[in-house]
Amino acid sequence: MKLLAIDTSGKTASAAVTDGSLVLAEKNVYTTLTHSQIILPMVQEVMNDSGVTFDGLDGIVCAKGPGSYTGLRIGIAAVKGMLMGHEKLLCAGISTLEALAVNCLAYRGRIIPVMAARKGIIYMGVYQSDGEKLTCISPDKVCKEDELEAFRDAPAVITGDCCEAVKQSIFADCPDIICAPPADRLQKASSLCMAFEADTSRAVTADELAAAYLQDTKAEKDKAHRDQSG
Repeated sequence: MKLLAIDTSGKTASAAVTDGSLVLAEKNVYTTLTHSQIILPMVQEVMNDSGVTFDGLDGIVCAKGPGSYTGLRIGIAAVKGMLMGHEKLLCAGISTLEALAVNCLAYRGRIIPVMAARKGIIYMGVYQSDGEKLTCISPDKVCKEDELEAFRDAPAVITGDCCEAVKQSIFADCPDIICAPPADRLQKASSLCMAFEADTSRAVTADELAAAYLQDTKAEKDKAHRDQSG
């Protein structure tokens, strides 16, 4: 199965083409530019480098969240646009946290992906790996950082953009809870492909592709505040 994937959920923009056994091409850029400026040129680059055309693809996958509201909307809109005229292609949105856990799939044990949401608040999930496949043991959620205290009881690898901060604040005295290597702490589009290949029943139509923010957007929060004030 040849897949194109993009991840625009965080500060790293990532695009990849895989064929089920190999990463044919991948580009990851930690950028201060908006994803709208760079993601489509990155897609063109990995398509060119891999030698795969859109007619040769079986599907397109993207990160559906959690993550940057704007980044997620850009990525999902890009996938919807690319699917126009290619309706035969499979389409799927994969949890950003699940894909981060896939980065560490070779670790046998508990994997805890964490992403900074705002001060004292994180996005987190808890997964178990047997070295080849993941099992979700605690659904993705947004929560206070100190909720991680509940997971001090067993060895684990933590990954994600705030894993070092979490290690210091929550797990500093837990030698068996370690941070993933730097190369595995940020989003990789190829991990989205691996996650989807593990369960292709998650394919949806382009119209059904939607973000999973895990919390209200700023506009929704502002509206709720106005409603309460009024």
